[in-house]
This record gives sequence, C-alpha cells and structure tokens, in this order.
Amino acid sequence: MRIGELSARTGVSARSIRYYEQQGLLASTRTAAGQRVFAESAVERVRLIRRLFEAGLSSRRMAELLPCVTDPDIRTPWLTDRLREERSRLLAEMARLSRTVAVLDDVVADMTVSVAEDTRRAAA
Repeated sequence: MRIGELSARTGVSARSIRYYEQQGLLASTRTAAGQRVFAESAVERVRLIRRLFEAGLSSRRMAELLPCVTDPDIRTPWLTDRLREERSRLLAEMARLSRTVAVLDDVVADMTVSVAEDTRRAAA
C-alpha cells in the first residue's frame, strides 16, 4: 500500500510515517518511480509506534525496543527492565512538573493578593 493509504488506515499523517521510516521504526520498499510501498503489516506497526509514543517513549528508545516488542521469540527480561526504566523516568518528570505547578500556584496567589491590594489602594 502507498503512504496515503497507510495514513488513512492508521490516522497518522504521511509526514509522521516518513519520520518513522527515517528513524528506522518502519520499513518500505520503493517503486521504480521512487514511491514508498508498505506491507499490510505496516498498519499494525504504525499503531504500535503510536501507542509507544503515547506511552512516552522517544523514537531512539523505541528503535532499541521494537525488535523485542514485535518478536516474542527474542523477548527477555531486558525489555521489561527498559520499559520500567521509562516508567520511572516519566514518574520523576511528573513529580518535577508537580513541584513546578505548586510554585506557579504560589506565584498566582501572590499576584492575586497584590492585585487586590493595588485595587483597594487605588479606590481609596
């Protein structure tokens, strides 16, 4: 199938599909005219790639993990360990963001008090 059909069937833009191919996450063959042709299995592959992106994996990490994810014969505890590392990384990032939000909440509260005081002084 051509890239447009793969895009339509997966809901992923042709630009993203080209990016997946550039990153080594997806393979195609080329016609004599240079157009990409994807196997039927590319539909599920693209859906898996999207799922892994949604799970927070980078394309670099994904390229490293995809062979183990897609081939049950080579799955080892290494794969689970890497996925757990990604989970820990995301939890740490969430904690950092939570602290950042708390600081921003304090700034907003301070500004709200300051604006209220300024308004009261201006009215007096």
